[in-house]
Amino acid sequence: MSLLQWFRSRSGLDTRAAKYAYADDPVLGYTSARKHAERWVNSTCGYCSVGCGMQLGVRENKVVSVRGNPHHPVNRGKLCPKGLAEHYAIEAEGRALYPLLRRDGALTRVSWDDALSTMAERFRAVQEKHGPESIGVISTGQLVTEEFYTLGKLVQLGIGTRHYDGNTTLCMSTAVAGYKRSFGSDGPPGAYQDLELADVILLIGANIAENHPILCTRLEANKSKTLIVVDPRVTKTAMMADLHLPIKPRSDLALINAMLRVIIDEHLYNESYVDAHTSGFDELRSSLEPYTLEYAAGITGLDEPLIRRVAHLCAGARAPFIGWTMGVNHSTKGTETVNAINNLALLTGSVGRAGASPFSITGQCNAMGTREAGFSSSLPGYRKFESEDHRNELAQIWNIDASCIPAARGLAYPDIIEAAVAGRIRALWIIGTNPIVSFPNIDVLRHALGNLDFLVVQDGFHPTPTTELAHLVLPAAIWGEKEGSYTNSERRVSKVNKAVNPPAEARSDFDIFLQLADKLGCREELFPQWQRPSDAFEEWRRVSSGRLCDYSGMTYDAIESSGGIQWPFTATSPDDPSSTRRLYADGHFETEDTRARLIPTHWAPFPEQPSSEFPFVLNTGRTVEHWHTRTKTGAISILQQLSPRAWLEMNPTDAVRLNLKPHDRVDIVSARGRVNRVELRVTEIIAAGQVFLPFHFAETNANQVTQSAFDPISREPNFKQCAVRVEKSPTAHS
Repeated sequence: MSLLQWFRSRSGLDTRAAKYAYADDPVLGYTSARKHAERWVNSTCGYCSVGCGMQLGVRENKVVSVRGNPHHPVNRGKLCPKGLAEHYAIEAEGRALYPLLRRDGALTRVSWDDALSTMAERFRAVQEKHGPESIGVISTGQLVTEEFYTLGKLVQLGIGTRHYDGNTTLCMSTAVAGYKRSFGSDGPPGAYQDLELADVILLIGANIAENHPILCTRLEANKSKTLIVVDPRVTKTAMMADLHLPIKPRSDLALINAMLRVIIDEHLYNESYVDAHTSGFDELRSSLEPYTLEYAAGITGLDEPLIRRVAHLCAGARAPFIGWTMGVNHSTKGTETVNAINNLALLTGSVGRAGASPFSITGQCNAMGTREAGFSSSLPGYRKFESEDHRNELAQIWNIDASCIPAARGLAYPDIIEAAVAGRIRALWIIGTNPIVSFPNIDVLRHALGNLDFLVVQDGFHPTPTTELAHLVLPAAIWGEKEGSYTNSERRVSKVNKAVNPPAEARSDFDIFLQLADKLGCREELFPQWQRPSDAFEEWRRVSSGRLCDYSGMTYDAIESSGGIQWPFTATSPDDPSSTRRLYADGHFETEDTRARLIPTHWAPFPEQPSSEFPFVLNTGRTVEHWHTRTKTGAISILQQLSPRAWLEMNPTDAVRLNLKPHDRVDIVSARGRVNRVELRVTEIIAAGQVFLPFHFAETNANQVTQSAFDPISREPNFKQCAVRVEKSPTAHS
């Protein structure tokens, strides 16, 4: 399907309108002639984690067009609708232009010197009064790796608080925790190439057709695969499947455990691999005793023969690929589900082989970069806070006393918010994220932010629902306006390049961090002679050397010329930079005994079950046109035109019972709040008893109704499966 056909199928736009949207833009004042680029700048997309290579067309110091880089190994010239429209965000309305400080209740323009001096003074005053760890920092997955590395050092060693985390905890911390528990380290073992080489592909809670559409080209290229999709909804990805398993919400763990029991009971597992490279087999086998096919069928709603068939397909595959995204991660049982997925891969010996991988498809463009270098859930280089050896290694590189490095990680994102509610966190710095839209049960968040003595929000856009609450707003550069690197879901490091200057007085996050370090008096100690992101990259190469995520053989030039390099890539690596790398191919893992751990897991019902008052199970998710809280995509006219508002999906059986019709306006109500006047879509895409609402829209914010329930291991929220009722809005047809 061509781009123009896609636009027509999604929106009803005719060919002329779609051409108009991408040729002449009256909003930005570009005509076809002006959109002809004078020069092209290579870069990497700043939306999702696929990591597509792209080229930014620049004319008269403006980015006027974007195209896929045909030489980039990830996307081979293709881009999704968001990528094709990404350049519009640079000059969209609502960019943050100047530092703003709240005085007499109003945000007032101030100089950068005043802004950063005030920030340093207020942070130090809070720490003097309430202790060094009374400050919290919440970051994003969208900075470049060099900025994450700089920020981590600044927060932990300069400001001196451990309570630093990213919004990646809202989407990827479960995958991180699951990998660490099973394999001893974070890091997806496989590569995108595996989607083309696998003979069986099992996707669990992963609607890649809408959330990671470029990866679908890999599925389409694989003509000999069997595609199995596990999802409660009939998503676009499920429509592509050879087998769709429409499980009941949050029953995936019971399904996988039943599959594991079939594989063990029928001796379908790779006994030699399990004996040589894993530990805990006997404990796992004992834990699976309750998971008979009959038991799992009752939980999942699937037929027993179907569960057994899928188990046989995975166990009998030459190269089985298991992928997942938020359908697994957004759960109080998410980490255990990841461990069960890893158990399945280990029992079949499917780790590190071409086509075979347990593969977490990451959310944000550089969530991997902050996991590797960010100094939040682990020390840089996947080192452990609790390891004295690891702290000593870093202290030697940084020429500081090892006692300065925390021996335990600080609070995770949800716990920082709870600490603010309790008054233990008194100042908060939010960077590149919009929690008033993205955090679950936002009334709790509003309470937390209202308790603070000082709130700093650093963002490329203002006003947003979060910047409007700040005491200080710092205007930041965005994608296209700064330099560095991103790491994508397959561990490929790609270059991000600056095409134009940021608007007005906005500055790169990297420059803001260094200038705040100046005000705090720690710049020379922590960042000696640093001026550019490349200075951070060179130090990060040394810090990562010898670690699983080894960057030591990479240079900016090599990354550029090869279209991105997968780690590990050491200084002495004999391989071509463009070659495909997988982890654990030798069967040696990052555990003390080098064996992967088979971890028993246990299914339990999701926390908030439907009731007579709240009879529906609400599922939340994304749509292809928008990105997270729509801070960027909501300001891009073509994407906003394609998907201007939220909707609620409901099964026809339920709609008839409630006397509701397509396009009615309805309210979604939970025990915590309500979302009003959402358009109803009556469709068999969703099963009876379930409803679906996209989470992008601040105006109809799904997190008015979601719950404060979190995975006890990863601290990721259970964004899905809350109990709601649906009511016709008072003015339903207006």
